[in-house]
Amino acid sequence: MTRSAPGSVGSLPERADSGNDRLTDADTLPRIAVLLPCYNEEAAIAQTIAGFRAVLPDAILYVYDNNSSDRTVELARAAGAVVRSERIQGKGAVVRRMFADVDADIYVMADGDATYDAASVPAMVARLLDDQLDMIVGSRITQSDGAYRRGHQFGNALLTGMLARLFGRSFTDILSGYRVFSRRFVKSFPVLSAGFEIETEISVHALELKMPVGEVETPYFARPEGSISKLNTYGDGFRILRTIFTLYRIERPVLFFGVIAALLAAIGGALSVPLAITYAKTGLVPRLPTAVLVTGLMILAALNLFTGLILDTVVRGRREVRRLAYLAYPAPGGRA
Repeated sequence: MTRSAPGSVGSLPERADSGNDRLTDADTLPRIAVLLPCYNEEAAIAQTIAGFRAVLPDAILYVYDNNSSDRTVELARAAGAVVRSERIQGKGAVVRRMFADVDADIYVMADGDATYDAASVPAMVARLLDDQLDMIVGSRITQSDGAYRRGHQFGNALLTGMLARLFGRSFTDILSGYRVFSRRFVKSFPVLSAGFEIETEISVHALELKMPVGEVETPYFARPEGSISKLNTYGDGFRILRTIFTLYRIERPVLFFGVIAALLAAIGGALSVPLAITYAKTGLVPRLPTAVLVTGLMILAALNLFTGLILDTVVRGRREVRRLAYLAYPAPGGRA
């Protein structure tokens, strides 16, 4: 694989030579794979492939079809892409299959609907290599009113802010499907999501392992005529919200179960105050059902607290295993 001449279409921006640990000759240039999950995208897939082929002529383009009923597969093959299929429905299932099957050094993931700006990808790849990052998120800048529905903008902002509050830091566009990954990110990421919540899971994985990541602003265009969005604003929004809370329960068990324990203990404490006052005055506990309820609430609070502590130990062990799997691969652009 050879690099295109500087300034030509498809060449990566030149990077300053900083020694033997940099990619300086054709034999060590990274293998780039463009991954395009697709479902009924006959109106846009050929345009999408042509756009990435123009700027990354040496990359291999993979189209993973997800049970399309139109001519997506036929047009993708005609455009020169490697076409494969995933029968389990859902974007998360497609991403799981792509990450497992494809072997490359740099992975570019986008949608097959021609909404993402292919011309931005050389700068995204160069940024990932120069700064030795594991993921670059293409933060979408809307180019037309039809590109990004208002409800989607509000939902994205709400979910992005929630992720920042729950996990301490976040991205400006957690739902962007335009991303560039290092090999060590892809091969250490255990995909669990089934649908459009996959972008949220990817973001949380990067945040939890404290990976070096970055963002690049990219234009975001309206779909071509005849192309229809598969995203359900409310249904998929609810699934994404549920995924955030599920991941928070899994990754932050002490805080999750600690909050429940604190609420139960607060209710039990409030109910016990009159009982304590009566007992101090008379030496009797006349409201036995309330006393039993308070006892039960305090036991549940203690159980939740210890559940959180035990699960935190388990999570730390799992995180260490994931971190070791991640560190088994070299940093992008660095020494093997």
